[in-house]
Amino acid sequence: MSFPKFLVADNTDSLDAIFIVHTEFPAFILNLENDEVKWLDDISDENQGDLTKTLESLISEAEDFYQREVDRYNL
Repeated sequence: MSFPKFLVADNTDSLDAIFIVHTEFPAFILNLENDEVKWLDDISDENQGDLTKTLESLISEAEDFYQREVDRYNL
């Protein structure tokens, strides 16, 4: 089964939170309410310089993805 690169998630235990799940390496869950990131993959062995740029880019992509989804929903 293949998954999209990003998924939107929510949970009634966290009513104000909206989560973006990145399904590719490095997999993570971004809480848009407080910008907290939970890493699902072990990234400790990655080159820190390259990793920082990659992660900043992925988090920006996740936020853009969410905005696109909201815009589509509000049409």
